[in-house]
Amino acid sequence: MTLAEKILAAHADRKKVSPGEFINVRVDLILANDVTAPIAIREFRRLGVDKVFDPKKVVMVPDHFVPNKDIASAEQAKLMREFAHEQGVIYFEVGQMGIEHVLLPEQGLVLPGDVVIGADSHTCTYGALGALAAGMGSTDIAAAMTTGDIWMKVPPTIKLVYHGSLGEWVGGKDLILYTIGNIGVDGALYSAIEFAGEAIGTLSMDGRFTMANMAVEAGAKAGIFRVDNKTQLYIKSRAKRPYAVYEPDGDAEYSQIIEYDVSDIEPQVALPHSPANTRPISQVGGIEINQAVIGSCTNGRLDDLRLAARILKGRKVHPGVRCIIIPGSQRVYLDALSIGLIETFIKAGAVVSTPTCGPCLGGHMGVLAAGERCISTTNRNFVGRMGSPKSEVYLSNPAVAAASAVMGRIASPEEV
Repeated sequence: MTLAEKILAAHADRKKVSPGEFINVRVDLILANDVTAPIAIREFRRLGVDKVFDPKKVVMVPDHFVPNKDIASAEQAKLMREFAHEQGVIYFEVGQMGIEHVLLPEQGLVLPGDVVIGADSHTCTYGALGALAAGMGSTDIAAAMTTGDIWMKVPPTIKLVYHGSLGEWVGGKDLILYTIGNIGVDGALYSAIEFAGEAIGTLSMDGRFTMANMAVEAGAKAGIFRVDNKTQLYIKSRAKRPYAVYEPDGDAEYSQIIEYDVSDIEPQVALPHSPANTRPISQVGGIEINQAVIGSCTNGRLDDLRLAARILKGRKVHPGVRCIIIPGSQRVYLDALSIGLIETFIKAGAVVSTPTCGPCLGGHMGVLAAGERCISTTNRNFVGRMGSPKSEVYLSNPAVAAASAVMGRIASPEEV
């Protein structure tokens, strides 16, 4: 069996599962946010049950429109907050919270071998820890909060193998953008992606979170990494409960095995209006921008902020650009503060926000007007994703976004 199949079999009390089978799967953690939790809560009420199956396995994180941007978002957060307190589930309020997919691994709530479902498509981020994590609809979440299990079709697994050594300024964001550009936004439709190869072994955990996060942009059900020494080191100080590490079998059957040589991959940029519309930075040209966003559940971790600070230190954001930097959690914010990154950003003329999803989904803290262009470290650049349907979003790694903020146009880090 593949890594995904091993985890699903264990959670279905089966010796073996195969792609296409429908199984009942026990879940270790259920997640919802301030956009999706209110729908799940209403559906939960309709089921007529009084209590969630296990409050220690339900997590609610307001992160999309917080601090609340208007009355409607305040009402959403209030409904979520009151339910969380009533049920005694794990809940993070403004001041303790962060962007959910940065926060949960950081808090040790997701561990290797877990099955995690969340009412957010980027729940697949937790595959970086060797967990089977998938986004689901709010109705599915309501049912899971009641029963503690889900009904799932076993996905086939695509194995992506990355050989070679990464070049300067090239990281997890570039690998996943390159991959999506290669296989397309439906290239892994309802499949589990298993990331492998020596280049993956050299990636930091933050880089792996980025790749797992964007597996869904290739249509995948989940993106998953084997647990190695880096993973164990990451969770050693965070784990508060036992966990199981699974390994794929040597004779596991994959629907596809795709191999890449990363040695010649440049920093990648996804042009409007698809994450698959990728080009190497050398072929993008000097496209003028109005805004640069560095943050999100894709690239709002400490390594990402360090990378941006390498570019911005001693330099100034272009006068025609708004540079918005959003740490992924309070811990990331505090760590960035303690090592001087926040000072670097502010001296460069950037603005630093409280942790929030904010502009990624066109929520707040950086919504675009018609005709504006933004380079962003977020995960999607669909029409109207960050504001006006007449705006444009370009996706990149933090170094490219920071270099572009300095130059006033999409630029390679090597230019600055």
